Amino acid sequence: MLSKTLPTTAGISLKSQHYQSIIEHQPPIGWLEIHPENYMGAGGLPHFFLSRIAENYPLSMHGVGLSLGSANGINNQHLDALADVVSRYQPAQVSEHLAWSHWHDIFLNDLLPLPYTDDFLSIVISNIHKVQDKLQRTILIENPSIYLALSNNTLTETDFLRRLVAATDCGLLLDINNVYVSANNQHYDPSDYIDQYPIEHIGEIHLAGHATNTIGDEVLLIDDHGSEVCNSVWQLFEKVIDTLQKPVATLIEWDTNIPSLSQLLREAHKADNILQACNSQLLDKINDRGIKQ
Repeated sequence: MLSKTLPTTAGISLKSQHYQSIIEHQPPIGWLEIHPENYMGAGGLPHFFLSRIAENYPLSMHGVGLSLGSANGINNQHLDALADVVSRYQPAQVSEHLAWSHWHDIFLNDLLPLPYTDDFLSIVISNIHKVQDKLQRTILIENPSIYLALSNNTLTETDFLRRLVAATDCGLLLDINNVYVSANNQHYDPSDYIDQYPIEHIGEIHLAGHATNTIGDEVLLIDDHGSEVCNSVWQLFEKVIDTLQKPVATLIEWDTNIPSLSQLLREAHKADNILQACNSQLLDKINDRGIKQ
């Protein structure tokens, strides 16, 4: 296994379609992210391929099934299975969504929004504590894509996330496409959201594509992770990196209409160019200070 720290470069989602090519050719990929739910079996081909790939690439695990927003709590069987996968591969980072997807024995194949209220803040805090205690590590929490605002919100999403970090010491995963999708669907400025977001706690960034549906006079964006990153999302990414004044591990997330590995690598290269530009600017500033001193 490799270093347990993600490089501050671009990574890509690991898909089964690309297992063989990655093993045979070892292309220049900064790191790879998986959904741990795909590896919760005891053995089989997924583990055969992932074990070989993990010898050469750092891993991050991005969960989709913990249901951190569930008032029914964390499902113990799912948490045990996650802990087994994390223990087996020791990824550099583990992340989950700010969403819920189960109630008692009913499991929904979706990431559903939760009200931003003090009551639900307490629920999510309790669930994060349970997960972090089980895994013996901090996790990152991802902002959701939202299609309709809930009428009983008493906190903004950014305030909710800021209070989560303060109460649990978790980190944050900023999904910039989710920001853009939610802002379009709810008619607010995504740049204003970024200004309010607690960026100092970002441990990872996601970039993805989305689908566009027109309903009457409304344009609805769907977070389907099935296309290239749009120009507006790239611009928001540049704003975040410029504000952070440091590069951060950035994922090209592509989960539907899976493209060729070469196309994924081209998208990652775009992200790397922005991250490398940030590094160059930082070096220039350091050199300027040295000359002045």
